[in-house]
Amino acid sequence: MSCVLGFDVGSRITGVAVGNRITASARALTTLAMRDGEPDWIQLDTLRQTWLPDTLVVGLPLALDGGEQPASRRARRFAGQLQQRYGVPVLLVDERHSSQEAARRFAAGRAAGLRRRRDAAGIDAEAAAVILEHWLGETPATHPGVR
Repeated sequence: MSCVLGFDVGSRITGVAVGNRITASARALTTLAMRDGEPDWIQLDTLRQTWLPDTLVVGLPLALDGGEQPASRRARRFAGQLQQRYGVPVLLVDERHSSQEAARRFAAGRAAGLRRRRDAAGIDAEAAAVILEHWLGETPATHPGVR
């Protein structure tokens, strides 16, 4: 299989993107509501059944100095939940600067007339696409992820 799902985990919203190993491309897919640290598992189960990913990639938010922060623990917990629930490889990858890149892309889309202000809700999914594109662009030797 060549399908991969990527996640940008937040305290209220988690962005989801879908990627393809063959084309090394990714696109924003949707967002999941988070309640009390738990995603909408029904929506997530549906996404998994629809896309049948062979790997799940979770962005690991590190501090600029590379250290852990509270959001890092949330991402690690989410990755562990995915691993337990689905039994497929779940990789953690450094997501520093992904939100800024997603915001830049959104702003460029607005300037070009391709995005509207109401589309801003999808910026978390765009951040997930940035994370996934970064991972897909790495050499296969680096794909084991950050653990």
